[in-house]
Amino acid sequence: MSMDTHIHNHVALFSFIIIFHLVSSTLSDQNSNNNYIIHMNLSAMPKPFSNQQSWYLATLSSLLDVTSNQVTTNNDNNLNYISSSKKLTYTYTNVMNGFSAILSPLELEALKTIPGYISSTRDYPVKPDTTHSPQFIGLNPISGTWPTTRYGKNVIIGLIDSGIWPESESLKDDDMPNIPSRWKGQCENGTQFDSSLCNKKLIGARFFNKGLLANNPNITISMNSTRDIDGHGTHTSTTAAGSKVDGASFFGYASGSAIGVAPHAHVSMYKVLWEEGAYTSDTIAAIDSAITDGVDVLSLSLGFDDAPLYEDPVAIATFAAMEKNIFVSTSAGNRGPVLETLHNGIPWVITVAAGTLDREFHGDLTLGNGDVVTGLSLYPGKFSSEKVPMVFMNSCDNLKELIKVKNKIVVCEDKNRTLGVQTDNLDRAKVVGGVFISNSNEDIIYFIQTKFPSIFLNPINGELVKDYIKCNPNNPKTSMKFNTTILGTKPAPSVDSYSSRGPSHSCPFVSKPDITAPGTLILASWPQNVPATKLQSQSNLFNNFNLLSGTSMSCPHIAGVAALLKEAHPNWSPAAIRSAIMTTSNMLDNTKELIKDIGNDYKPASPLALGSGHVNPNRALDPGLVYDTGKQDYVNLLCALNFTHKNIMAITRSSSNNCSNSSLDLNYPSFIAFFNNASVVKSNVVVTQEFQRTVTNVGEEPTIYVANITPIEGFHVSVVPNKLMFKEKNEKATYKLRIEGLRMEENNKVVFGYLTWADTKHIVRSPIVVTSINSELTPP
Repeated sequence: MSMDTHIHNHVALFSFIIIFHLVSSTLSDQNSNNNYIIHMNLSAMPKPFSNQQSWYLATLSSLLDVTSNQVTTNNDNNLNYISSSKKLTYTYTNVMNGFSAILSPLELEALKTIPGYISSTRDYPVKPDTTHSPQFIGLNPISGTWPTTRYGKNVIIGLIDSGIWPESESLKDDDMPNIPSRWKGQCENGTQFDSSLCNKKLIGARFFNKGLLANNPNITISMNSTRDIDGHGTHTSTTAAGSKVDGASFFGYASGSAIGVAPHAHVSMYKVLWEEGAYTSDTIAAIDSAITDGVDVLSLSLGFDDAPLYEDPVAIATFAAMEKNIFVSTSAGNRGPVLETLHNGIPWVITVAAGTLDREFHGDLTLGNGDVVTGLSLYPGKFSSEKVPMVFMNSCDNLKELIKVKNKIVVCEDKNRTLGVQTDNLDRAKVVGGVFISNSNEDIIYFIQTKFPSIFLNPINGELVKDYIKCNPNNPKTSMKFNTTILGTKPAPSVDSYSSRGPSHSCPFVSKPDITAPGTLILASWPQNVPATKLQSQSNLFNNFNLLSGTSMSCPHIAGVAALLKEAHPNWSPAAIRSAIMTTSNMLDNTKELIKDIGNDYKPASPLALGSGHVNPNRALDPGLVYDTGKQDYVNLLCALNFTHKNIMAITRSSSNNCSNSSLDLNYPSFIAFFNNASVVKSNVVVTQEFQRTVTNVGEEPTIYVANITPIEGFHVSVVPNKLMFKEKNEKATYKLRIEGLRMEENNKVVFGYLTWADTKHIVRSPIVVTSINSELTPP
């Protein structure tokens, strides 16, 4: 069970994030009513019914007849119809054919005998999974994607999240274009939220909690509206499309002008995450509504771990979105750096990993001898004391001893990745300040936002501090200074350690994640009455902006990029936009070396961590070639996954799925080959895996593309043909990629390279992964 976590502060390490949590049905009370999500075959609806809802109500009414075990009069039928309307939670018309309803175990069993019934699942609970990042990915007002796409003008981004704070300056509508005439959404009134709070930026605000109330009938919703009292939804929405705000910062850190990736795009919020809890049925209803409303892009910083595609509500709902030409950006999850921890490995969405920026936040220690030592810090308070006594306490694991020295600045050395224990101990001891010596940058991100003055030093600077204390045993002193922001740090970007790795359990034959975007310490808007952080005195600090980390933050970056591309290329399919983003991404950092993986000792990041690379919106505007994919291609893949007819119907909502051309080889801008096939008995037998791809020329002129393949250790990779000739725009060409080599004896080994197609103007690059991960993932 994983969570898609955005790393916030020390206290709320795994809060403010959206996850879908699988709860074992065997633990439920078999004698109680539960809310269920029901898939129905629309072709089985009897002709007398005028719409789906009337059919579903009649179906529920018939269940009451069956389970009551009595002869029913006409009057009883009317009562049953009224009772069935109370049982019905939602009717779904876009993302699936079906409904959600409160059913007893007997009613559920009776439902399974009704004509048209396909399947049912319990309503699972849902729990919670910028000044510089647009510039870091290359966006600027002078040239490139921003001016070309008019900053995402006329595009509508929908977010499925925790709500929104409409008074945020990032949601002001100065210079915003008029609301597109195709928009069918609305702003719902509710607690502390009036429809007049919407404007030309925030054009939609809906909230969904019928599933929450069905599962918890006795609770009272404290903020029964789209207003955000969590912060997550405000942060993600303004990351994707926030208007420009000057003078933004996090208590002096990251100061500058905050702006979203697509600042002229419109925003619609669909609130499904509540302080009291949240459920799958509400999330499906939100996506269903977003499709009806007319969004162009959906951003979902949430996921469903280890669920097959036909039981994954995100996969089911986003298939319908894909059919409506809606681009969907999803987060990879935050269970890295372990392999196979990724969720949202859904072939028809883009799955986003998280990387770092070239920005650090520093604090300075001025030692008694005048030396200044710099380290990482995000302490938001002030430190006015001069020359405070300091003491070295080794691993800082003895709370009683720490309390004795609480009037000093305490120096700790992290030798066994115990930063969490150390920061907690110093917080409990109420020390004046803390200095933490650690070489674990991947851990510091979790604990850097402390409630007490603290600075995190690398071992080299840590030795300077320790030497000073040794040389001044009687009276070592120091002072602290904070609020320093450094830009241009190297190397950057890097894949951060928390970002989940592929391959996906739900569909390993499509390599995931797809792309990396900024996700670490991203500044975006925050609700004005939700604490941004706390100080040691337990006093809350409020701020209009907050720094958060996680794939929840990287996901809306890609939603914003997709909005820009949608404005530039309105006729492109979601697959074409995804392809453009993937094949034009950066594989080199700002030191001109391969992008590194923090979670793998700063070794070059494999595509199972990085995806195709780090997003480059300016190059994505003109990708040269795209790998396009349509509904039937996805159906062919579902058929090859050996899903049953009903499994596929649950996803496609169609009873006539053509499986005559089933294939695991989706026309995708990446490749993954499993070389641990159990059918290969002898280890010295050469194994061959072959892939076929079709690319579409989206350039203007006749051109010739030539293939180049980077070597992959232990394997021979070839492409036929190695030249592709195009005479006109939108012309297609097909090629085959072949990988040959011996079965990989080492478990969980990953090697990789790249296929690049290049003409005189474009470079179109696709990652190639060869792995021995988990033999059960090997194609049949």
